[in-house]
Amino acid sequence: MASIKDVAAEAKVSVATVSRVLNDHPSVSAAARVRVLAAVDALGYRPNAVARSLRTDQTRTLGLVISDVLNPYFTELARSVEEEARALGYSVIIGNADERPELQDHHIRTLLDRRIDGLLVSPTDGGSPLMLDAAIAGTPMVFVDRWIPGLDVPVVRADGTGAVRDLVAHLHRLGHRRLAIIAGPAATTTGSERVDAFRDALAAYGIPLPDVYIGQGDFQAESGRRVTEGFLDLPVPPDVVFATDNLMALGALDAVRARGLRVPDDLALAAFDDIRWFVHTDPPITAIAQPTGDLGRAAVRAVVDRIEGRPPSSVTLPARLVVRRSCGEPSATNRSQP
Repeated sequence: MASIKDVAAEAKVSVATVSRVLNDHPSVSAAARVRVLAAVDALGYRPNAVARSLRTDQTRTLGLVISDVLNPYFTELARSVEEEARALGYSVIIGNADERPELQDHHIRTLLDRRIDGLLVSPTDGGSPLMLDAAIAGTPMVFVDRWIPGLDVPVVRADGTGAVRDLVAHLHRLGHRRLAIIAGPAATTTGSERVDAFRDALAAYGIPLPDVYIGQGDFQAESGRRVTEGFLDLPVPPDVVFATDNLMALGALDAVRARGLRVPDDLALAAFDDIRWFVHTDPPITAIAQPTGDLGRAAVRAVVDRIEGRPPSSVTLPARLVVRRSCGEPSATNRSQP
């Protein structure tokens, strides 16, 4: 592999001149710059990024810790983060927490040890001492989708409150009155926030949310299946199950089918976090869609602002309801009474 000395010899300039060209220093003559770049191409020279980071105290690398790489929402988020980072001249190292706080902290510790320039995290819980220490130490950091209350860290997220209200209005028009929810972990901000939004939206129609219609999930498909089975075993099952993430919704769909029941004839189903698969299920699933790509791009811009000395801002974007057939047709007759 060619070295910087080889490039200097090929271009008939000093090593210092090669370094200035590679760092776009203005003091190099046009003729020398042309010779150096030609030598770089001819020899296939690649600068040593590690050595450069030691000189500049920057690695041009961002760390991204997502909650679950198997969740299509986070996969799409990671893709948009990587694309925007590349456009701004940064690389991204991704860590998958798998919804486990200890694995999340392992990735954060590893990324900090590798001297990343900035960190983007979707926290799996609200009590990570490592994240608190990193924030206090001034590590450029941005929370994406989820956040830890009380930490002075910019948050880039979607607000689903209006979309949840739209969902409940849609369900009410269809005649549904017994509405249940599969909640995410209460330790996550999205877990508690979505339940609160659902309860408030129901209250506007005078519809209660009894405890038996609140099932505790963990943002994984198996918990959606388990909770839905419990709902179906109730003396008075719900008309609708609202799963607060896409994987739990797929688990709920499996539970309904395992009983030989049909969506929406026997149980209607809606989800938070729309995914491309939902248009291919039978029936297609009504879902709340987050602007995932926009969130990823905004998160990268926020952390780069912090890295480059500009004041970062939190960003909140609206989610929207996508109506499909899993809750019934608009002309459906009421199947239950208030």
